[in-house]
Amino acid sequence: MDIGVLLPTGRAQWGAAGDPRELFGFARLAEDSGYSSLFVNDSLLGPRIEALTMLAALAPLTERVTLGTGALLPVLRRPVQTAQALASVDLLSGGRLTVAVGAGFPGRFGRPLHELSQVPWERRFARLDETVALWRALWSGATAFRGEFHDFSALPSTTAPARPGGPPIWLGGATPAALARTGRLYDGWLPYPPDPADYRSGLADVRKAAAGAGRPEAGITPALFVSVRIDADPALGRRALDAYAHAVYGMPLAELERIQAVVAGTATEVAAALAHYREAGARHVVARLGALDFADQHDQLRRLAELLPDLSLL
Repeated sequence: MDIGVLLPTGRAQWGAAGDPRELFGFARLAEDSGYSSLFVNDSLLGPRIEALTMLAALAPLTERVTLGTGALLPVLRRPVQTAQALASVDLLSGGRLTVAVGAGFPGRFGRPLHELSQVPWERRFARLDETVALWRALWSGATAFRGEFHDFSALPSTTAPARPGGPPIWLGGATPAALARTGRLYDGWLPYPPDPADYRSGLADVRKAAAGAGRPEAGITPALFVSVRIDADPALGRRALDAYAHAVYGMPLAELERIQAVVAGTATEVAAALAHYREAGARHVVARLGALDFADQHDQLRRLAELLPDLSLL
C-alpha cells in the first residue's frame, strides 16, 4: 500500500506565525521519510497556496514522489489553460503528476465556488466529465473538440505532457453515479468513506462499471483520502482533531467523522484502522495530518512515517 500525505497549504494549518515557504521543507522531509506521494487540495475559500502553483514549485524540489491534486476543481479554471498547466507540471516533474478531480458538493464548499467562477451549479458532473475529455483530447494532439459545454473548431498545439495521453486522472466521490463514472471513465478512485465496509462495496461497484465498459479493473487505482492523528494519549489526539475540524471545516470532529474518513489514536490503533481500509481494497492512501501549525505538522509527519514500513507490507 502506497502512503502519501496532503501538504498543509491552507493558512489555518500553518499557525499564527507560520511561513508558507516552510512547505518546501515539509515536502522534502516527506520524500526523505519514504512517503509515496505529495498531494494538494484546491479551493478559492480560505487563504491558501494555489494548487497548481504549489505543484510547480515542488517539481524541482522532489525527485521520486508522485505529485497529486486531491481534488482539483476544474470549474475554477478555463479548461484549455488548465490542460496546458497540468501538462507543464507533468513535464517538469518527469511524469510524476496524478490529477484527482471533483465537482464539488452542496453547502458552503460547493455552490460559492461556482458563483465565484460564474459557472452554473446545475449539470456540474457532466461538465466535469467533458472537461476531462477535452484535456485528454488536447494532450493527444486533437485539433478540434465538440461537446455540450465546450466547442472548439480549432485547438492550438499545446505542451505535450511527459506521458502519452497525459497524467492519470482519478475521480473523488462515492455516490452511485460517481462510482459508475469512475469505472467507465477514470484512472483511479479517491473517496473518503468513514466506514471501510462502504469502501469495499464502493470499489466493487467501480469495478463492476469498469467491466461493463470493457475496461480492466487493474487500470483503476483504488485510493483513499483520510484524516490522520497519532498520539500516545488518544483523548489528547481527539481534542487536537476537534480543533482542526473547527478551524478547517467549521464543524466539530463528531460531525466531520460522520462524513469523512478519520483515523486517530495510538500508532498501533492508527495502523490497525488503516489496515481495515487496506483489507477493503485501498492501495494508495492520501493522509491529511490533523495539525494546526508547522511544528505539529512535522511531528505528525514523523509519527506516521514510523508506520510506513509496516503499512506498505500489509
